[in-house]
Amino acid sequence: MINPRLVERALSALYRHHALIWSRDVIAIADFGLPSSVPRFFLANILTGSATALLVAHGKGSDPAHSGMLQSFSDIMGSGATSDGAYLTGDSYNGTHGPSRRLLGLDASNAHAEERAIVIHSAWYANPDMVAKQGRLGRSDGCFAFGEQDIATVLAKLGKGRLIYAGRADG
Repeated sequence: MINPRLVERALSALYRHHALIWSRDVIAIADFGLPSSVPRFFLANILTGSATALLVAHGKGSDPAHSGMLQSFSDIMGSGATSDGAYLTGDSYNGTHGPSRRLLGLDASNAHAEERAIVIHSAWYANPDMVAKQGRLGRSDGCFAFGEQDIATVLAKLGKGRLIYAGRADG
């Protein structure tokens, strides 16, 4: 279940950035207050009220001890950390990790996302077998990294012009 506080913040961001977000049927909410070992990236269908929950990795700069829990957010260049706030999904492309999607940070807390190359991509370290082996996912450089079996779903449901909201209910 998506934390109601994060839903409220995501809907507020959708309202605040409505001029930029032209596809409003599906939004994504990343609950980084949850450990990386559980599905914490929610693809929420606004029209039906349904949601799909997926595993997502966070940045190594946000979890230096590799505990599986995000400790802090940062938007500093070279931090390797995850940034909180609202993102706009951009163009898709084929990169180092295969099919990927660019992201634009819409808030002061993630304004350098594009410059930091924070994107959606797949990674072996975000596959469910990592949880089985080590009790948590591996870490990205701040990107939203998904298991290889989930990336097609994420990219299909989060086409260009949609909102991703990342945060913690306690933060």
